[in-house]
Order: sequence, then structure tokens, then C-alpha cells
Amino acid sequence: MVVLDGHHLTLEDIKKVAVLGEEVSYSEDSMEKVKQSRKTVEDAVENHEVVYGINTGFGKFSDVEIEREDIDELQLNLIHSHACGVGEPFSEPVTRAMIMLRANALLKGFSGVRPVLIERLIDLLNHQIHPVIPQQGSLGASGDLAPLSHLALALLGDGEVIYQGQKKPASEALHEEKLKPLELKAKEGLALINGTQAMTAVGALAYLEAESILKHSEKIAAMTIEGLEGVIDAFDELIHQARGYQDQIEVAERIRTYLKDSKLTTKQGEKRVQDAYSIRCIPQVLGASWQTLHYVKDKLDIEINAATDNPLIFSEEGKVLSGGNFHGQPIAIAMDLLKIGMSEVANISERRIERLVNPQLNDLPAFLSPQPGLQSGAMIMQYAAASLVSENKTLAHPASVDSIPSSANQEDHVSMGTIGARHASQVIDNVRRVISVEAICALQAVEIRGIEQMAPITKEYYETLREIVPSIKKDRVFSKDIEMMQDWLTQN
Repeated sequence: MVVLDGHHLTLEDIKKVAVLGEEVSYSEDSMEKVKQSRKTVEDAVENHEVVYGINTGFGKFSDVEIEREDIDELQLNLIHSHACGVGEPFSEPVTRAMIMLRANALLKGFSGVRPVLIERLIDLLNHQIHPVIPQQGSLGASGDLAPLSHLALALLGDGEVIYQGQKKPASEALHEEKLKPLELKAKEGLALINGTQAMTAVGALAYLEAESILKHSEKIAAMTIEGLEGVIDAFDELIHQARGYQDQIEVAERIRTYLKDSKLTTKQGEKRVQDAYSIRCIPQVLGASWQTLHYVKDKLDIEINAATDNPLIFSEEGKVLSGGNFHGQPIAIAMDLLKIGMSEVANISERRIERLVNPQLNDLPAFLSPQPGLQSGAMIMQYAAASLVSENKTLAHPASVDSIPSSANQEDHVSMGTIGARHASQVIDNVRRVISVEAICALQAVEIRGIEQMAPITKEYYETLREIVPSIKKDRVFSKDIEMMQDWLTQN
């Protein structure tokens, strides 16, 4: 059970709930602050104070005052009109992460919602009711308005959800679980949708996958070094300490650990003085990717516990303040960096694949084929990897440098953070497939060299991966091998 309090959510908690389906509850202390902020909203309504989003219109309509009897309808209209998402829906893990993040943000007590709204969000998680939320349509400022509106629809008994493996009307799922549709009150519609939870949910899950992939990429690279009889001296700690980047030092140390006691590595001058960059510079390149991931994690750790709606209610200070915490720029830039950092993992991996299959660059059978000429072996696997790497170069174009004005120029600079996060997720999927190809080729190469000469750690890894993809004895449909390997990498 993960307990939300608005302050201590971790990325590991998100994985537990979004991916593994763990249940959620909330702390009583945090709910007390929610009640205080709700009273501030109700007092504002009672005293006819003009407060944005409570008794005014939205965006360019912020100067339009709303009559008291229309305040609840204002919130319902907001959700219906802003539910303009298009395209394929987010995955259920992303949807669960979005719900969890929104509940956590509201529990900070700056949003002015009733406790029942937070309880109902948690009910969606614990009853496995997952709103159908289209992926496209957010500008990433004024929050993820369109995606979060589709999330909010489910609370109202509107829209569609995935429930018990089927798409059905939200009203039916709520009825089956004996949950009443929510009736929004002042400020609550705006509090549900004014936030960065779509981009942050996608970004958090993308980060977790990236971290796992990068760890695997190092072990796969170590096998490739053995398959190519690489020069181990390039990983000597003196080299990496001389430069001083901690992540580079640590990658080199892990490579040395993986290759300890290997009889397939060489010393400089034995077979060649030095290797190509894609081998020799593994610590420098992957170390830089680790640096990027640390930056991304730092921003996600803040954002998953942030108050990102508008206005924010500070009950103790007696203030209701309009600002711009919904602007997704910190996450937008982080996601663009994540794309770049992970694209390079695939980029250098594909170059190692080329060195494994190209007979002009090694002394292995051409394309690792069991019968070069009659059988093509890994030839077109390298094509597939090259295609994915090229696609990543397009996806890695930064989304955060783009902006487009909206709401009649009231919202004249936006982050495009959700586009960045979605593209980061696609990049990471591509990276996983590229390193899957490298793994398959490295397995074949070390098998040809002699697995009995491998280092103990890489040999154990070899044996694990050989249970996923068998040795290439004859040409077959290698697409299936790549997908089996990438599925394993996803789960491990």
C-alpha cells in the first residue's frame, strides 16, 4: 500500500502503483490541510470575492465574472469543453500514474478541493478503473488540460474507461463498483486539470525504463567487447580518474567488473593498439547518458510532489494567488535531455552492431552467418537497428524550444512538455530494440569465440539471454527474436 501525502512520493512508488498495480491510500494529516483550503474556497464564494477559476471564466475569459448560481455549472462546462484530446490513448500504466500524481498534488492542500474528490481519484486506482485518455492535444502549459479533462470525465461518470479488460462507459464501471459519479463544486474542475501530470506520468515511467535499459546496455556492451576481443586497457581506472567525471568512472569500473577474468579480452598491442570509439569510449558516452538521467530524475522527484495548478490557496496566509506553476518547462527540458541522452545509447550500440557483423571490421564469419552467402545471418538486423537510430534522431529534436500562442494570446508561451515526454517514451522503446539487436549479435559472437573463455559475469548473462533467444544455426524470422529480447529487457 502506497500512502500519499503530497510530499514524499517517489519514482519507485509510481512503479509500484502504475506498473505493478499496488493499492493507494492517503495520510490523514494531509487531508486536514485539504479541508482547510476547501474552507477558503467556500468562504470566497460566500463573500462574493472575485477569484480566478472560482467565479470567473478561464484563459482569455478570466475577466468574465460568473454568477453565484452558475459556479458549479462553470466547472462541469470546463471539463466537457476541455476534453479535446485526440489520437491513441495512453497506456494503462501511464493513466494510473496520472491519477496517482493528481491525487498527490491535491493532497498538498493548495487546490481547494473537497476530500471526496481525492478519495474518488484513489477509488479509480484501487478499483482498477482506468479512464481512456487520448495522448495528443496538450500544449504543456495551463497544465495538461486536454488529457486531464479526459481523466476527470471518468469521475463524473462521463467518457470511457478500461475496466476488467474492456472499454466501457465510465458510468457502468462506477455503478459496478458501487461508486457514485462526482458532482463538481467551485474550483474543483480547474483543480483537476490545471497541472503537469500527463507529461510527468509519461516522463516518470520513461525514466524508469531508461534507467533499466542503460544498465542492460553496459552488460551487453561488455559481451560485445568479448565478441570483438576488445582492448581492456581503455577501461583502466587511471584514464577515467584523469578526466574526473564520476559517472564515466563508474561505467568503466562496472565494465572491468563484468569482464574480470575474461580470456576473450586483449591488452593493447596484442591484436591491435586500440579499438574504435564505439568500444573504447563506452564509459565516456554512457557516462554522459547517466549524467543526463540524474538530471531528469532530480526534476521528476520535484515535480511528482509539486503543486502545479492555478490559483493556489494558502489558507494559513489567507491568500489565493494566481501564478504559473502549471507551466511544464522544467519537465519539457528534462524530457528533451532524456531523448538526447538515450538516443546516444542506441547510436553507439548500433555502431558496435556494425563492428560485430561487418567482415571488414573483424575476423568473425560475415554477418555472423552460419553459412555466409547462402544464409544472411544478422545482416538485416543491423539495418533494423540503423533505422531505429535514424528515427530517434528525428524524435530527439527538442520539443521545448517550440511554442505557440493560445487562448487569444493570454497563454502566449507554452512548453510542449507532453510532446517531449511522449517522444522520449518512443525513443526509449527504440533504444530497447537496438540494444536487443546488439545482444543477439554479441551472443552469437562470443559463442563463436568460445563461451568457456568468457568472464564469469558475462557468461552468466549469456546463459540467461540464451534462454530468450537461441543460437543462430539457420536463417529464421529474426523479428521474433528481437521482440522476444526486448520483451525480456522490458520485464527485467
